[in-house]
Amino acid sequence: MTDRPPIRFRGRSFLAMVLAPVPPVDQWLAELDALKQRAPAFFSVRAIILDVTGLRFERSDLTYLCEELNRRSITILGIEGIGPTSLGPGFPPPLVGGKPVDDIAPPEPGAVPAGAAEIPAGTALVVPPSPSRPRSFVLDAPVRSGQVIQHLDGDVTVLGSVASGAEVIAGGSIHVYGALRGRAIAGAVGDPGARILARKFEPELIAIDGLYKTADDLGATRRGQSVQARLEGDAIVLLPLD
Repeated sequence: MTDRPPIRFRGRSFLAMVLAPVPPVDQWLAELDALKQRAPAFFSVRAIILDVTGLRFERSDLTYLCEELNRRSITILGIEGIGPTSLGPGFPPPLVGGKPVDDIAPPEPGAVPAGAAEIPAGTALVVPPSPSRPRSFVLDAPVRSGQVIQHLDGDVTVLGSVASGAEVIAGGSIHVYGALRGRAIAGAVGDPGARILARKFEPELIAIDGLYKTADDLGATRRGQSVQARLEGDAIVLLPLD
């Protein structure tokens, strides 16, 4: 029997284009057809999100829209602006928390989207990590139960405590100057050098670069102490800070 590597959970940042239909939908689809005629490859290398925020859609309307987009070979990866109870089997998943960026200008007739020669059709575009040092995010308030702090571009420093039921997710390291009682996920986009440092170590779960341990896995040896957690190979090790 061979040893298998442990299961890893990692984050990824994708560049997605958002389609936001406006009523009347049939007219909007006609305008979309005109765009596809001018630039047939415009949608072929992009991840597409459908934003129906503010639209009074019945379930049948959304079904019709998704079918029409699929008929035009536009694959929708997720739907924004609608509650999960309005969806169901056969629909893309609901999405929340997207960060807006600059608008994507449609190309001129005959233009080829940037990167289309190198990226096969249907492949999502992955945003490469910045070569410069990531920026840190400092929170000078406690993270309360139910809150989620996510900063994938660098370290997160919490000057207070992280309550049970709260979650901090960082692309780099996590520093907690108070008690860490919730969940801390460091190196979320793939950073084995990330660390978790807490003045009072009482977490429900910690994870570094996709490897995780629950409170039961961590044991009681370092509980309540000042601790740094880091990776050594494929194992999370706990070391005293003092």
